[in-house]
Amino acid sequence: MVRFYNNLKTALLLGLLTGLILFAGEMIGGQQGLIIALILAAAMNFFSFFFSDKIALASVGAEEVGPESELYQIVAELVQKANLPMPRVYISPQQAPNAFATGRGPNHAAVCATEGLLQMLNRKEIAAVMGHELTHVKNRDVLTMTVASTIAGALTYLGYMFYWGGGRRDRDTHPLVALLLIIVGPLAAMLIQMAISRSREYIADAGGAELSGDPMALATALEKIHAASQQIPMRVNPAFNNLFIAEPRGVGESLANLFQSHPPMEKRIQKLIGRESTGRFAM
Repeated sequence: MVRFYNNLKTALLLGLLTGLILFAGEMIGGQQGLIIALILAAAMNFFSFFFSDKIALASVGAEEVGPESELYQIVAELVQKANLPMPRVYISPQQAPNAFATGRGPNHAAVCATEGLLQMLNRKEIAAVMGHELTHVKNRDVLTMTVASTIAGALTYLGYMFYWGGGRRDRDTHPLVALLLIIVGPLAAMLIQMAISRSREYIADAGGAELSGDPMALATALEKIHAASQQIPMRVNPAFNNLFIAEPRGVGESLANLFQSHPPMEKRIQKLIGRESTGRFAM
């Protein structure tokens, strides 16, 4: 029931994003603006659908590893339990402990862990983290977040088009409307995108606990990752923050860090501890 609720919430939030971009397009140029908005969103989604995984992996300097790697062996065990195709497995040289999944679906997926994560966690904790990432793969969360991200980006772009283009010419548009579209529109899109990401993280935590069979291993892994992230910055484009199991911290706080793409770590850990005590893996 909880999984159904979260999936329904995701669908509704994606619908809101779509509505926002269509509204922005209509404000720019009526029916013609709607067409521009749809084409822009489709083009951005097409590019992200096929190339976002390569960009994300390159952004952290990830290198693919084979069966001789312990990480590969851990992932291979988990995909058998999850009945998933074997994804490509990567290791990033970054010392900040973190991990992410990318790719447009189970048949074109990749998972990546940082050197810092592999050095800091034990085998059970690594398995729990990779179980979390494989749950994202199984649920096609990467595709969902790619769509959300590109629609939000398209809406921001349309806001600037509205500002510089002056909006529709067939009616008198109040300057406040333009201001709202430029500022509030992209901000609303960002908040909706973050809400989608947070919803998917709770589901992936439950899936990782179930797949690894050890909720406490994931809870302790998240505690270690969270503590280390306060001390070790991660060099990554903020656009990819929602992919990671924990919110990456840059070399200094910025305005972007005010909008977290993940639920509070404390709540995630509490939910996992609750599952351990009850023996339930409800999502």
